[in-house]
Amino acid sequence: MTGTAAPVTLRGRVVTPDAVHDDGLVVVDGERITWVGPASAAPVGVTVPAAAPVPPIILPGLVDVHCHGGGGASFPDATDASQARVAVTEHLAHGTTSLVASLVTADRTALLTSTALLADLADAGQLAGIHLEGPFLSRARCGAQNPAHMVPGDAALVRELAAAARGHLVSMTLAPEAPGVLGADGALVALAQAGALPSIGHTDASAELTDTALDTARSALAAPGSRSARPTVTHLFNGMRPVHHRDPGAVAACLGAAARGRAVVELIADGVHLAPATVRAVFDMVGPAGIALVTDAMAAAGMPDGDYVLGPVSVQVRDGVARLTDGGAIAGGTAHLLDTVRWSVSIGVPLIDAVRAASTTPASVLGRPDIGALEAGRRADLVVVDADLRPLRVMLAGSWTDRVSR
Repeated sequence: MTGTAAPVTLRGRVVTPDAVHDDGLVVVDGERITWVGPASAAPVGVTVPAAAPVPPIILPGLVDVHCHGGGGASFPDATDASQARVAVTEHLAHGTTSLVASLVTADRTALLTSTALLADLADAGQLAGIHLEGPFLSRARCGAQNPAHMVPGDAALVRELAAAARGHLVSMTLAPEAPGVLGADGALVALAQAGALPSIGHTDASAELTDTALDTARSALAAPGSRSARPTVTHLFNGMRPVHHRDPGAVAACLGAAARGRAVVELIADGVHLAPATVRAVFDMVGPAGIALVTDAMAAAGMPDGDYVLGPVSVQVRDGVARLTDGGAIAGGTAHLLDTVRWSVSIGVPLIDAVRAASTTPASVLGRPDIGALEAGRRADLVVVDADLRPLRVMLAGSWTDRVSR
């Protein structure tokens, strides 16, 4: 043991990427996990706490790579760091210890300003990175995005945004069919060259064109310095042409790529965006190593029903469902990432798979082997939950946070 303070030993049902220890231990020394395993195999010198009558469940800190806000605050609409921190704190209280802030389609000036603001929080370690959802998207599949600000792919703008992000740009959602996205001088290649991941989404592309985009992305990401070799897919199914057996579109291409280990697909498993059978089928076909559960949360996460904004659009939240005031399209989510784990388990996804898809796999998207799992050597990020997967305590880098919401 190397820390100056006494190590912390937690006992309960411990979920690792490969096993669930029904009576397990997690030993934390300083900011790091030093041992994980069955309580019966505890190392010499480790004091084993008494078993609780109803043992808690110990999960890794969760990793959300697509989140627009929460707690009443919106990343696209924040005008200073304190507003953005409100959303970070809201999700941290529910076990999300690594959060990527997502922006929506907007004009160049707004995107550059918001990106620079969020980069300050990433520099301070309060965000795990930045995701740009647009502006090179399909107007035919705009969803809650404002089509007025959707523009052709622009490699120069990609480089400007990457510079504003100061190394924190994780990904950008792109529609392969948008002019200027593909090609050697296109936005997709420029994005990979800037150290970020192309993410296929808000697209009406054919399966064939999507295959081309995914192959181009993988080739571009093979260069040294890429955070991951796998491109991602922005909220699979949502904002995409529905599957038809003679016209499968982007959905089938992305599923096939993920099943072959060549892409990671996001799923919004919140009981609103996708049907239970859809989520179960993707886990069966792809497996948790190719799935990143995400929230796509907007400002209303953790908040009551009411009127909100998401960038330039107005949103009404009724019965916990966010929809555009004008048109009624679903406008992001209102769940926390732990809620998506709970819902996934409730519909039949094994706990170990749901947890891996909300922690280890998205950590791999970030290129962060130091987070996302209860394993020795990783940062001591964890969430202690009850039998119903409700948060009890959250630890970030070895320290308990001071706010937990239920």
